[in-house]
Amino acid sequence: MEQYDLVVIGSGPAGQKAAIAAAKLHKRAAIVERPLMVGGVCINTGTIPSKTMREAVMYLTGLSQREMYGQAYRLKNDITIADLMARTNHVINRETDVIRSQLSRNRVALYTGTASFTDPHTVQIEEAEGEKKVVKADKVVIAVGTRPARPATVEFDGATIVDSDQILNLKHIPRSMVVVGAGVIGIEYASMFAALGTKVTVVEQRPRMLEFCDLEIVEALKYQLRDLAVTFRMGESVRTVEKHEGGTLTILESGKRIPADTVLYSAGRQGVTDELNLDLAGLSADGRGRITVDEHFRTGVDHIYAVGDVIGFPALAATAMEQGRRASYDAFGEPVGDKLGDLQPIGIYTIPEISYVGATEEQLTEGNVPFEVGVSRYRELARGAILGDSYGMLKLLVHAETRTLLGVHVFGTNATELVHIGQTVMGLEGTVDYLVNAVFNYPTLAESYKVAALDAVNKMRNIERVTSGFVF
Repeated sequence: MEQYDLVVIGSGPAGQKAAIAAAKLHKRAAIVERPLMVGGVCINTGTIPSKTMREAVMYLTGLSQREMYGQAYRLKNDITIADLMARTNHVINRETDVIRSQLSRNRVALYTGTASFTDPHTVQIEEAEGEKKVVKADKVVIAVGTRPARPATVEFDGATIVDSDQILNLKHIPRSMVVVGAGVIGIEYASMFAALGTKVTVVEQRPRMLEFCDLEIVEALKYQLRDLAVTFRMGESVRTVEKHEGGTLTILESGKRIPADTVLYSAGRQGVTDELNLDLAGLSADGRGRITVDEHFRTGVDHIYAVGDVIGFPALAATAMEQGRRASYDAFGEPVGDKLGDLQPIGIYTIPEISYVGATEEQLTEGNVPFEVGVSRYRELARGAILGDSYGMLKLLVHAETRTLLGVHVFGTNATELVHIGQTVMGLEGTVDYLVNAVFNYPTLAESYKVAALDAVNKMRNIERVTSGFVF
């Protein structure tokens, strides 16, 4: 029986960083991961495959070039799933090799099998061949991640009715698709298949999609998706999905009937905790398989931590990495600074991208916070014209009194990269004046910060002129 300072269950972004952080602190660390899942869902079925597929779609369809070369422009006329997966599989294999190399270089032991607790300090590993190993740990980090939630009433077959894991294994690009659920995953895939020419219908029981995002940004995305012939059925729920020889028939509670080749169910995620025997460790999970933790990611058992998607929102790879590192540092008494705050950027890889950090207009209005809005549109920027993106925008929310940045919201090309400039200014408690006075490379999209900052400042000056008696 091997003894470790730290045993991590799961090798996704959170688990990797937790184990490597412990190794850097000269602790003996090990990771347990299911067969063929090194890198977790992130590498194998989630973040990396979907984002790589998006890049392949953007490239092969020539979508981003149509502003300049016409709406009929297309790099490849008959795009197949094989075309998309060739690039995806290459990236998955490369990233898996990188992870194995990092773990080996840091002397983190990697066990392959299904993990479960036998007591709070002991983890049993059942290997694919049926053999069992047992490891002891002073500290444990649970980083098992999630899997797609599957309604019991839906008959998933991996071909015509699929979840977000199975969609990567489709044999052909469907002519039509119903996407049930307008969350991040559902809308990302809806935009990808719409770009490929699939007739997409999105069904969502809530009144709006991506309700945690800025409303103006969401409306801009909705406009773009409608331009790709996406139909939205908001405030609707699915009664049943029927499989027929010619495809599927989705029947809504309202009585609407939607025929399609394929149905993608994106009904949230379920924590992969059912096989862990949490009760033997003194723990439990909620109905969604999630584990409750404190601000240091400690569970109800002092030496056991949980990080990543299994603890719930925001369930992002970037956040999970930092949670894993902080959990290890806390476990071994290493200072880690302030608690993980609210300045975590959110990136949504739709076509086009959305990214934001900080508050939305709705949140500030509800909190009675005085603010001004500064907007820059890509069509006003030379770089926007060069890229052929005339619909992108960047929006700054500025405190009307202190002039600090309260939120940054970006829609369009490279939104998930651009947001970090605003994140840094906010993290350093900078004001809009920094952006006004800064010099940005030209032509760049980053220049949008200066344009938006000037817009906000000019609006604030107009208010000052009115209150000082200036007549326009």
